[in-house]
Amino acid sequence: MAFQTASGYGNLPNGNFSPIIYSKQVQLAFRKSTVVGDITNSDYFGEISGQGDTVRIIKEPEISVSAYARGTQVTAQDLEDDDFQLVVDKANYYAFKMDDIEEAHSHINFMQLATDRAAYRLADQYDQEVLGYLAGYKQSSLHSKADTVNDQVNGSKSITSAGSDELLTSMKLIKSSFGSITTSSAGDHSIPVVNLTGGATSVGTASVTPMVVVNRMARLLNQQQVDTQDRWLVVDPVFMELLGDENSKLMNADFGGAGQLQNGLVLNNLAGFRLYVSSNLPSVGTGPGTSGTANQNSNYGAIVAGHGSAIATAEQLSKT
Repeated sequence: MAFQTASGYGNLPNGNFSPIIYSKQVQLAFRKSTVVGDITNSDYFGEISGQGDTVRIIKEPEISVSAYARGTQVTAQDLEDDDFQLVVDKANYYAFKMDDIEEAHSHINFMQLATDRAAYRLADQYDQEVLGYLAGYKQSSLHSKADTVNDQVNGSKSITSAGSDELLTSMKLIKSSFGSITTSSAGDHSIPVVNLTGGATSVGTASVTPMVVVNRMARLLNQQQVDTQDRWLVVDPVFMELLGDENSKLMNADFGGAGQLQNGLVLNNLAGFRLYVSSNLPSVGTGPGTSGTANQNSNYGAIVAGHGSAIATAEQLSKT
């Protein structure tokens, strides 16, 4: 029993005067926000949700423009019908059991609790896997951040020159992408990111600030003529901390903020991006840190930016 008893006191010795009461309220576990639903489109969901696991998507043909003068013999070009594939090739399941007697006599609805938790775990796995895929990484185990470089093409590449991680080399940022970093050693190392502190006006030549990285991402998209509407950027909590420390005004709703954290959305406009924060982004080794350590490729995180039209997702719930 919970209460202590003085020495020699023998009244109600079994403690049954104070029964254990099981609350009908349940302590729910903390849950991460998911962002994939906000940054991807579901344009092909209706075509794949009922049956089939592959959608062949026709690419817009390229048209050549030629100079014209009076009397020019016009030659019509042949249209290309190149395509690529969206393949649903990942499947997960959950299973739990309850006896009819357990269900009938339970003081809370364990069936509903377990089903709600299963739905969250499926959504969380979906978020981790898709965010990893967008950044060129894959999971080494379920329900973990992607931590291994992706070397397997899913479906077919929409751009044939992309690597096995389905990303263009010109659109990936590494240490050597920033000429201001002059530390020696391999240029493919992770980017050392630090913020300005103590009234400093420069971070020196061994690192860059968070906004330098964000601005470079925006510039790369601009050079690819990516529409400025519906751009998004997903960063991890460490990068978000450095970004906030660099300029606290970025976190103020008066400077374009959302005013509230909703599905990971932090800012509606940062250098043209909707800014999301997620702990489901790829993480290698011990993950990202706040030290901005140069010349290492063992412990780092990845952030990713893109456009809402560029990534399509589709899901099927086959049976419950």
